[in-house]
Amino acid sequence: MSDHPTRLEAGDRAPAFSLPDQDGAAVRLADYRGRRVVLYFYPAALTPGCALQACDFRDSIQALAASGLAVLGVSPDPPAQLARFRERDALNFPLLSDERHRVMRAYGVWGPKLLYGRTFDGVIRSTFVIDAKGRVEHALYNVKATGHVGRLRRLLGIEP
Repeated sequence: MSDHPTRLEAGDRAPAFSLPDQDGAAVRLADYRGRRVVLYFYPAALTPGCALQACDFRDSIQALAASGLAVLGVSPDPPAQLARFRERDALNFPLLSDERHRVMRAYGVWGPKLLYGRTFDGVIRSTFVIDAKGRVEHALYNVKATGHVGRLRRLLGIEP
């Protein structure tokens, strides 16, 4: 099991990455230079909590986009599972696959978790807002699936 991950803070340079999306196409953070990005990490596609969170992002995508924000979701699932998730829940933003947890480690979201009294390494549900120059505006760790998108919108001053 790994040690506690190093966490990013506002002002830090967002770690660069290239990950396959649900269709296997490479998506790079650099592709979004000049735009603000909401980069959120979730434990598992097709699970109830993660679906609730993804659907909240789906339902807020127009308001987020109108505020200049792109949304990217990242999980350790393979692209084929992400494609099923995107299709099943009509998700309207890219889902990225980090099967080797490299990007998750770089963002400090892969580490020890406690579930039912057992400790194991996994995804710490977290969200980052990255500015147009590639710096972290907000680093939100250990967020809850329920209500998180609404709290994020309030934080960013985006009307419901």
